[in-house]
Amino acid sequence: MNEEEIPAPASPIPHLEFKAALLLALFLVLVVGTALYLMYARGTFETTQRLVLVAEDSEGVRVGMDLTFSGFAIGRVRRIELAPDGNARILVDVPQQDAHWLRESSVFTLVRSLVGGASLKAYSGVLTDPPLADGAERKVLVGDTSAELPRLVAAARELIQNLTQMSASDSALAGSLGNLQSLTERLKGPRGAAGVLLGSDADAQKLGVTLERVNTLLARLDGIAVKADAQVLGPNGVVPESRATIVQLNAMLGDARATLKKVDSVLAEAQAVAANARVATTDLNALRSEVDTTVRKVEQLVDEVNRKWPFARETELKLR
Repeated sequence: MNEEEIPAPASPIPHLEFKAALLLALFLVLVVGTALYLMYARGTFETTQRLVLVAEDSEGVRVGMDLTFSGFAIGRVRRIELAPDGNARILVDVPQQDAHWLRESSVFTLVRSLVGGASLKAYSGVLTDPPLADGAERKVLVGDTSAELPRLVAAARELIQNLTQMSASDSALAGSLGNLQSLTERLKGPRGAAGVLLGSDADAQKLGVTLERVNTLLARLDGIAVKADAQVLGPNGVVPESRATIVQLNAMLGDARATLKKVDSVLAEAQAVAANARVATTDLNALRSEVDTTVRKVEQLVDEVNRKWPFARETELKLR
């Protein structure tokens, strides 16, 4: 090997140790700056107030979890503790700039969904209520979707069992459908609804015969009513005869009134000519016979009216 081929030793880098120390210091500065930025971004240096949420259990809740209001994060879970009474205490730090969203009437919920993790939410219906104090303790309303699954599965299983029992061949529903089908077939039969209501075709036939007889009887009654109308209200019926009798009775009563007027005049003359008793007596006898005749005519007319008047009742009392 020739001496000319041996490389010459490299010259040393000037200030190598200083440069290495400077690089290490820069790396440390970057690490510290990154840590400080992350702490600032997570709100480590912000002024906060403490909120304590009490739940039956802390399943699904983790440190660093956000407390949201209307979809915006206004707080962060800092620690989870187990209280002496067995409940979970969730300590939440809320920045002062967002604490005005929390009021004394605010409601806090812990929702556990099937897909994804749990979420803490705050609801403030009345923003004019007093603000929530620092260190306030509130109960959390838990809505667990997974907890409803066993009950939902049990209800679905019970429903399927009921449907299976209802659709079985020996179930009450199948019997009811069979009875309904037989009822429909009987309705389509010759007797129709009458056979279904009476229970047998023989009874339905008897009902049809009875209805025919009733129709015949009604027709006869209509004929009798027409004849009765003709006899009572017809030209030769009872009512026209009664009207004629009443006219005659009115005439007879007029004659009776005239006769009574004559009696009055005769009595006046009898009082005036009391001396001539024989003549007055003769006139009175003739007048009495005339009155008796008129009264007999009236009685005959009344008897004829009673005989011809419709629906006259017998007033004679018979002794057996």
